[in-house]
Amino acid sequence: MSTSAPPPLDLNNIQGDILVGIAKKTETYYFFQIDSSRVNDFRKQLSQLVPLIYTSAKSQDDKKKIADRKRTDAGLLKIGGVNIVFSRKGLNLLGIKDNTGDTAFEAGMLAGAKDLHDNGTTTPDNKFDPDWIPAFKKQIHGLVLVSADSHQTVDESLRKVEQIFKVGTPNATIYQVLRLVGDVRPGNEAGHEHFGFLDGVSQPAVDGVDNHLPGQDVVRQGIILVGRQGDVTTTRPAWALDGSFLAFRYLPQLVPEFNAFLKANPVPGVLPPDFASDLAGARLVGRWKSGAPIDIAFAADNPTLGADKQNNDLFRYNFDFDQDIQSQARCPFAAHTRKTNPRADLDQFGGTELKRILRRGIQFGPELTAEEISLGRTQKDRGLLFAAYQSNIPNGFQFIQQSWANNVTFPPGKKDQKTGGTIQAGFDPIIGQAGPGLPRTMNGFDPKAQSTNLSLTAEWVLSKGGEYFFSPSLPTLKNVFALPADQREL
Repeated sequence: MSTSAPPPLDLNNIQGDILVGIAKKTETYYFFQIDSSRVNDFRKQLSQLVPLIYTSAKSQDDKKKIADRKRTDAGLLKIGGVNIVFSRKGLNLLGIKDNTGDTAFEAGMLAGAKDLHDNGTTTPDNKFDPDWIPAFKKQIHGLVLVSADSHQTVDESLRKVEQIFKVGTPNATIYQVLRLVGDVRPGNEAGHEHFGFLDGVSQPAVDGVDNHLPGQDVVRQGIILVGRQGDVTTTRPAWALDGSFLAFRYLPQLVPEFNAFLKANPVPGVLPPDFASDLAGARLVGRWKSGAPIDIAFAADNPTLGADKQNNDLFRYNFDFDQDIQSQARCPFAAHTRKTNPRADLDQFGGTELKRILRRGIQFGPELTAEEISLGRTQKDRGLLFAAYQSNIPNGFQFIQQSWANNVTFPPGKKDQKTGGTIQAGFDPIIGQAGPGLPRTMNGFDPKAQSTNLSLTAEWVLSKGGEYFFSPSLPTLKNVFALPADQREL
């Protein structure tokens, strides 16, 4: 990539799900393979897809329209946002062989499944076979994301995409490998993941794009976009400018089992039992279900605080071992929200900016049935379609999973001033993975006995596969990935 300054940022050039996020009630992930005998045809057709691509400018405009509609009760805005991304194998098939400078993307997620501590087995020839659904072990060349206000709108948009690529005809240039459908949860659960906790509370704002709230982290554009200020990788091809890397993970959740664990492991000495179990969940997650951070609301939930979008301005996990009450009494070091965004815990080491990601996932699956609640056992698939954008996967998603969530020594670089040893906080109880068959523990669960380990009897979030993708800018999609205009008629 050129060392000269890039042109001013133009949101019309950036796919819509990256910087702003496409507003959605439902979303379909359409994973595909390209017919290797029809690559040129696919590249010709790709130019026809470009006009359907939702841009960040369009997403930003939609957010304003949605805000206006909420004030006037005008109903849902019809949205059918299409984005497209490609794996390394997909780029290879298109003849785009340039190294992107991102080692995780170049290798693919399957190659790194063992390092992520996904469950699986090692074959006799010493190859790791993750416990993924079969589709993610196949070659996936690309992914079409369709975000919409309704399933009907998704179907309309997907029909247009399939018509462009002649899906279902003898001349089809792509084949569906897998289709996953996610939906915002209904009613009062909208915005909450399946364990019941408000999600997406601490997304960072991107400098020059978002109007950030007090306390909200602001990251440079290059933390998310390739080639912009803050992108620490300098060996990029010119066409990568204003693209972003997408980490996708298919994450079923064992909700009845998680709820049963909380019921069986209330915070000691707290009454009544139901409240003690709710407090247990809050200490594992780092927030109450309302979204209220336990670093502030450490004794009881505060729904008003949870609903306040500025509540991130009120806490930083200020780390002070001279005042032991300020260490884990309020919030365990291993709590999910603290593990994935340690805030002031890392201020003396340069902060967390390089590790921030923009999450754009959605929940999937039905609500709990009465039988599941009664038995305490999952019978229907539900969970999270995790999707996160960043300019550098090893610094972003991979680092958060491997070096924070899976790392029992946390916060990194900190010493226990009483013992002089490293702090052994344990695993992130929600997404931390120990590796196949290995136990997980955390401490800090009991605020009155912070060094006591809690055995995490199961993994309640299961990794069942995924892939790394590159989301190109619209100029790159049109002029590099699509067949150049002067070759389309040959």
